[in-house]
Amino acid sequence: MLTFIGLGLYDERSITVEGRDALRGADRVFMEQYTSRLVGTDVDALEVEHGTEIELRDRAGVEGDPEEMLAAAEREDVAFLTAGDPMISTTHVDLRLRARDRETDTRIVHGTTAEAAASSLTGLQNYRFGPATTLPFPYAHGAEGLPASVTSTVKDNRERGLHTLVYLDIKHERGDYMTADVAADLLSEEYPDILAVAVCRAGSPDPVVAADSIASLATREFGGPLHLLVVPGDLHHIEAEALRAFADAPAELTPLE
Repeated sequence: MLTFIGLGLYDERSITVEGRDALRGADRVFMEQYTSRLVGTDVDALEVEHGTEIELRDRAGVEGDPEEMLAAAEREDVAFLTAGDPMISTTHVDLRLRARDRETDTRIVHGTTAEAAASSLTGLQNYRFGPATTLPFPYAHGAEGLPASVTSTVKDNRERGLHTLVYLDIKHERGDYMTADVAADLLSEEYPDILAVAVCRAGSPDPVVAADSIASLATREFGGPLHLLVVPGDLHHIEAEALRAFADAPAELTPLE
């Protein structure tokens, strides 16, 4: 059995009760931190909290050659851990398909996601979000300006009145975590005056939610990771009120009618 377990958003306590029980009952536990990470804890604390040894795997060990994990799952109960949810944004469908090809049973224990937290913390209605996009570090995409994947997604969503969730690049092996001010600075070349919302450290005891023009957000400091941005589309009056109340959005950018 191969059980995919989502750890939630922040620390060793963010896991669900079902996930905790599955983790503690596993014979062997693997984990990856290259798609995201729990910034409120580390592997040592997870091991102590759950009384188990955790084996870290990098991208090559998960996506390139997961033979050790798959072989172990044929013989015993194996848990595979990710931040957030194992199949939302940090998708590991390929690993599940490989297990299926070996006729190994799989199971998913879901964890809460940054996508859900962004809607909850901002007050923006989840069904009014369009497709999401990821803003990479300039050195990662190697081209001038914003990638077309970002600009086309924001443009298409705004034309339909939909909100855009912008995930910010993570390069775990370099210790690089894009922050909301850096992201806003990159986006301000194309969209200086439109409204955006920084959502920082969702799931922690002290999340920060701040709404302003993108150019203004680029001048602010939001503290440590993990961050993301939301570019709202058309606002329902309740959404506008929520952004004013919970994110200090300027009235001129959040009309109520």
